[in-house]
Amino acid sequence: MSANPGRPPRRSPSLGLMNAPPPPGWYPDQADPRYVRWWDGRQWTPHVQPAQPVQQQHPAAQRNDASAIEMAMGGTGDAASVQHQVQQRAGVGGTIGGGGGTLFTEPVLVINQKAKLIEMANEYAVYDQHGRQLGSVMQVGQSGAQKALRLLTKLDSMMTVTLEIRDNTGRPVLVLTRPATMWKGTVHVQRPDQSPVGDIKLANVWGKARFDFEVNGQRIGGMRAENLRAWDIKILDHADTEIGQISKTWQGLAKAAFTTADNYVLQIHRPLQDPLLSMVVASALTVDTILSQNQS
Repeated sequence: MSANPGRPPRRSPSLGLMNAPPPPGWYPDQADPRYVRWWDGRQWTPHVQPAQPVQQQHPAAQRNDASAIEMAMGGTGDAASVQHQVQQRAGVGGTIGGGGGTLFTEPVLVINQKAKLIEMANEYAVYDQHGRQLGSVMQVGQSGAQKALRLLTKLDSMMTVTLEIRDNTGRPVLVLTRPATMWKGTVHVQRPDQSPVGDIKLANVWGKARFDFEVNGQRIGGMRAENLRAWDIKILDHADTEIGQISKTWQGLAKAAFTTADNYVLQIHRPLQDPLLSMVVASALTVDTILSQNQS
């Protein structure tokens, strides 16, 4: 990252706000005009993305492992249901201030899995606390044999799982890969260019689940379940100070009875920097991939 990635954009003089700080948003990166950089309202952040119209859909949005034979059972939530999920089911007290409208700048992320009577691929929608969709998560890279195993058996839970976390244009921002495993699980977190971020490792087999965030072999944080079913999980930094929380939320009787879909609310208590930020954003999906999908 450049030491001076860009100047904070100024408001129009005609508005009489020349000296007012600009609102949070994506602005041209003066260090590289091919990119835009996120301004959080006070300072430039490390988050950049290619400069393109926000309405332009990334080609990756068309790539996933979903099949025509899958039978969806309702959606992933509307604004009202997401707000109820956050405030009533996850116990978030009122609206949490801050947030820049992206997967990496919101203090609350709601991750709802698409419920299907027949499931060939995991699909999730990601919302902010107000019910505005920020992105999606798609399973990719399954072989024909793995899809057949998933349709006919539960053996696919021991095979490799790859998930792409995508922004609202369909552009991948993180890739999560859980290699084939029998017992302990590890999820490798990567950038879309395959550069590594770190690993999220299940540290135990029995008892309340514990995960470690590891970067270059060093522990930078982790997760600790507060109950055996991992309905509530604390997110910790390297000093085991709580920096966030994951709450698994009740998805409704129909979904619970007939599907394996799970819903989560991720709260981030304070601003974080990478690589810890990316590990935390990936955390709820790691829990679902390692624990919940294997319990189904």
